[in-house]
Amino acid sequence: MFKQIPNILTFSRIILIPLILLSYFIGSKYGYITSAILFMLACITDFLDGYLARTFSIQSKLGRFLDPIADKLLVASVIVILVYYKKADLLPSIAIISREILVSGLREFLAEIRVSMPVSGLAKIKTGFQMSAIFMLLLGSDGSCIDHLDTLGNIALWISAGLTLFTGYAYLKAGMQHID
Repeated sequence: MFKQIPNILTFSRIILIPLILLSYFIGSKYGYITSAILFMLACITDFLDGYLARTFSIQSKLGRFLDPIADKLLVASVIVILVYYKKADLLPSIAIISREILVSGLREFLAEIRVSMPVSGLAKIKTGFQMSAIFMLLLGSDGSCIDHLDTLGNIALWISAGLTLFTGYAYLKAGMQHID
């Protein structure tokens, strides 16, 4: 049972996605608070599943397959809803979602030819900015009563997009070495 905890955490992240979106759709202060808290829980599961799998050497094929999908589903679905409600700026959102698709495709291709592409330190910083930005944008000034939290969230989103483009280029450059 212990060996399944990382996969259970990954599945829970996928299950949280519609709950985050439904909470945000409510459109009230409590809906925003709930969506932000659920998003934070999803981020914690993202950290925990990888940490537990690596620390206790309980990585699985299912986890290696499903974890990046869960991450992309979470980020893309929440960013799309934030753009739809005009809470997140469009250009950094497009950059973030495009990079996620590009890197996923590149990783899949490289996996077929048995080339591993580890996550860089800068990509982890990018993820921190991205998750913080999304949390701030979900909560927003309406959910937090903090003036300009929406603006601060969009600034963090732009920083994340810049890091996204930089790390995406680095991954693409490294991956191109293996493409004939």
